[in-house]
Amino acid sequence: MKSDLAKVLHPMLGRPLLEYVLDALTELGVARTLVVVGHQAERVRAAFPNADAEWVLQAEQRGTGHAVLVAAPALEGFAGTLLVVCGDTPLLRAATLHELLEHHRASRAAVTVLSTRVPDATGYGRIVRQGGADGPVAAIVEHRDASPEVRRIDEINSGIFAFHYPALQELLVHLTAHNAQGEYYLTDTVKLALERGLKAEAVCAPDYRELLGINTVEQLAEAERLFRALHDAPRRAAGER
Repeated sequence: MKSDLAKVLHPMLGRPLLEYVLDALTELGVARTLVVVGHQAERVRAAFPNADAEWVLQAEQRGTGHAVLVAAPALEGFAGTLLVVCGDTPLLRAATLHELLEHHRASRAAVTVLSTRVPDATGYGRIVRQGGADGPVAAIVEHRDASPEVRRIDEINSGIFAFHYPALQELLVHLTAHNAQGEYYLTDTVKLALERGLKAEAVCAPDYRELLGINTVEQLAEAERLFRALHDAPRRAAGER
């Protein structure tokens, strides 16, 4: 965002980005919320004094997998479904998360990724499926590692996952940082699960716009426009009736 302000604190229509995500989780009815914070951790916490959440410090930012690893002590003794979301997706709806969780539990998968299809998949990790677009998930391949054939895939990883816990603990043990960035990728859990005979699934959200992350001022402005459009349309329809 080219700003001194932590990304999740950037305002959208007068509210921090993270507030929209926390509201979606509240609407979903989650039993417990852990927020992993790194950059400007104290400032982020101070912005949400009344949030019904527990805060976990990620002192070193070493990737999405590492963020879940540092939360593991707070999850000791937990057994159930762990939902991992991003703090910079203000258009994310509780209904979409509900569909993800329903599919995850019904399929008895170890890991289920929320995917979507986009007009331009440049830079995104691709969902590779066996036997075509409707086949089972085989892998998530990052854009920089993708072959020309894989880059033609338009189904992408949103960064939002549902996991069976504590099965995830076993997968996290095997995460490695063997990449140029020295980071632990949560996407590697799909491959790790399949290698161990566990089930991996993907649920494709029909509207890619609600999964858009915010990385630039331009994307923030677009998210504000979309938020107004998505929330005004139901009100207009109700008024017409």
